[in-house]
Amino acid sequence: MKDELAARIIHHGNDPDLHQLLQELCDLTGMGFAAIACVTEDRWVACQVLDRIDFGMTPGGELDVSTTICDDIRKTRRTIVIDHVREDRDWCTHPTPVLYGFQSYVSLPLTLADGSFYGTLCAIDPQPRLLRRPGMTEELERLARRAEEILSARTGVNQCAANDA
Repeated sequence: MKDELAARIIHHGNDPDLHQLLQELCDLTGMGFAAIACVTEDRWVACQVLDRIDFGMTPGGELDVSTTICDDIRKTRRTIVIDHVREDRDWCTHPTPVLYGFQSYVSLPLTLADGSFYGTLCAIDPQPRLLRRPGMTEELERLARRAEEILSARTGVNQCAANDA
C-alpha cells in the first residue's frame, strides 16, 4: 500500500493532459520512458509515467532519490540533457546511468505557480538519442511549462512538499 504522500501524488498526477504530454516528450526525443516525478530532499516519487521500454515504474513508484540525477535538478534547478552517456565526459563515469541502464537522459525542473519546486519532467532511454539539436531545448521547455501549468491548476498546493513525512 502506498503511503499518504504517494497516494496524493498519484491522485493529482492522474490527468490525461499529463499523459499526453509524456507521449509528446517520448515522440519528440525518441526516448522510451518519461515521467513526471515529485522530488524532495528525501524522496523521488513517480506522479505520471509513460513506459515503452519496460523500465518497470508506475505512478506512485519510488527510486532512492540519492541515486537519481533528478536530485541534482532539485538542488540546482537546471536542466540536464545527455545525448550519449558513454561519450559524454561529464557523465560517462557517473553511477546513475549504469544503475538504471540508460544512455540518453533529459530532465527539466518543474516549479509550480506558487514558486515551489515540485520535481522534474524527465526521460531516459537505453539507446543514445540526438537531444542537443536546434530547437530541442525550446520544445523541452515548452513541455515543462505545460506540465507546471497542469500541476499548478490540478493541485492548488504543492502536494509533493505538503506534509512530506
